[in-house]
Parts: sequence; structure tokens; C-alpha cells
Amino acid sequence: MAEQPEKLTKNPHDAYFRHVMSEASAAEGELRAVLPESVAAEMDWDAMELQSCSFVPKELQSRYSDVLYQTRWKGREAFVFVLMEHQSSSDNLMAFRMLEYMVAIWNRYLRKTPGARRLPVVIPVVVHCDPQGRRWSAPTELSDLLDIDPGARAALGDCLPRLRFLLDDLGATDVAALRARQLTEVTKVLLVTLKIAPGNPRLGQDLLPLTRELRVLIEHYPREFDQVVAYLWDVGQTDLAGFAPLIDQLGPRAKEMMMTAAEQFRTEGRLEGRADSLRDQLTIKFGAVPDRIVSLLRVADVSQLRNWNARVLTANTLDEVFAE
Repeated sequence: MAEQPEKLTKNPHDAYFRHVMSEASAAEGELRAVLPESVAAEMDWDAMELQSCSFVPKELQSRYSDVLYQTRWKGREAFVFVLMEHQSSSDNLMAFRMLEYMVAIWNRYLRKTPGARRLPVVIPVVVHCDPQGRRWSAPTELSDLLDIDPGARAALGDCLPRLRFLLDDLGATDVAALRARQLTEVTKVLLVTLKIAPGNPRLGQDLLPLTRELRVLIEHYPREFDQVVAYLWDVGQTDLAGFAPLIDQLGPRAKEMMMTAAEQFRTEGRLEGRADSLRDQLTIKFGAVPDRIVSLLRVADVSQLRNWNARVLTANTLDEVFAE
């Protein structure tokens, strides 16, 4: 698998995830929540260095986002690879995909380190975010994907690959538990909004538990708050009036920032990007998109695109997505 250059993307989940997780302090909080305590204790968090690359192939970039950090673990070179899955069902072959990505990371290391005789540890982490709230259901260990009977499995023993990735299943974690983690406010808001925002028409109510964290962003990290608001406009189905309960708690400055973001969302020509993103999702799920559907996407307004984007998560056919 070839390494991909750091990508420009129209995928809102990818853009938001990479924006936050590209900060080492944000990534550290998430990783400490996922890694075994003994592993986290030996990690050199001060040496965390983001790598400007991606290993997700172009055709899968609407389903996955990834970041790679180089650091040191137990005094030796190490990498931490974090992949976020943002689709409506667990990838049954994820353990195999993670093996592919790890091999690509090792190949990259060998190209940059001529003469190396050993490979650095790569710690694989998957953050799963099902927009429908479903829990992860696929294997997390590569050997569980092998089609062999129990007797053959026992006979082969250590000959079978034992790769297992660490899983942070947001669908199995409620908002209160996410807020209780030792994370930066920016990371808490990221995880909660990834979990509840897509297709949500009640964000003004459902985001109320994040009032304290959002106030911190408004006061100290206004750029991060702008990023959150842009994500909410892009993936949610809540209009400005629907945000009223949250705005009442956050105050006039939040209202001004949200109104500015709404206007920017309308005037920046985001419709084209949303249509392209939806077309990518349709292609991945249903195959080649017919010309009649492409024509619909070109003339759709933001409300139609939001509705179709929500439907594609659960639809079994193209007709179900575009049914009146």
C-alpha cells in the first residue's frame, strides 16, 4: 500500500478529526483513554511528532481518516497510528486493513532509515463512530478473520498472525462517559460531536451537556469553536432557530459566531462540496452513480442534500435514498 501525501478533503468528518488530532495534546488525551495504563506510562508524550502523510487510499477517504505520530516508547522509536471510521457499519476486514497500514508505515520507516535491522513498534488504534449509534461488531484480531476450523487453529498455534488493534467505540460510550475522560475541552467536543452531530435535527438540545466545554472554546479557543460550528452546519440537520436552547446558555458571543458561520456556510459555495461528498458515499455503498442521480445532486439545495446524506447511512438501495 502506497503512502498518500497529506490530503485536502471535502469530507467534513475527516477535516474536523484531522484538525483536532493534529495537535499532540489532543491526541495524547485520546490515546491515554485507549491505551493500557502500563503502555501509556512508558510513552514519551513530549516526543510526539505528527507525520505529514496518510495511508488511506483515495477510494476509502470518505469512510476513514488517519493520523500518524512518531514518538518513543520504552526509550525506543515507536509510531502510533490512529484511524477513525466514520460510516454506518463496522468494517469486517478492519484488522486486515490495519495490518496493511502498519506494513506501509514500516516500509516508510525503512525508506527513511537505510540499513535498519529492526522495526519500530507501531501501535494501531481505531476510533469507531457510527452515526446511528450502533456498536462495533467486527473482529479486532486478524486471526479471527482466517477461515479455518478450531482443530486447525489449535494445530497451527503460533503460526497464525495475532495482530490486534485497540478500539475506541464511541457507539458504546455515552456522552457523560466521554466528558468524564481526562481530555482537553477541544478533544471532548470532537468526540461528542462526532458521535451525535451527523443528521441530528436536535443539536440545540443534545449539545447542552457540552455547555461548559463550549464556553471554554469560545473564551480561549475561538478558532476551535469556529471549527466545531462549521462541522455542525455541515453534518447536522439543525437550523439556527433549533440552536436556540444552546445559544441561550452560551450567550450573545456564541450567537454572533454561529450566525457568521451560517452565513459563511451559505456563501462559500459549500453545496458543491456536499454534493461531491454525498456522491462519494453513494459510489462506495452502491457502485457507479447513474447520470440521473448526478443531475439531481447538481441542482439540489442544502436541505435536500442533508436529507439524502442522512438517508444514505441506513438505505439499502439508491431508490431509498432519493425517495420522496
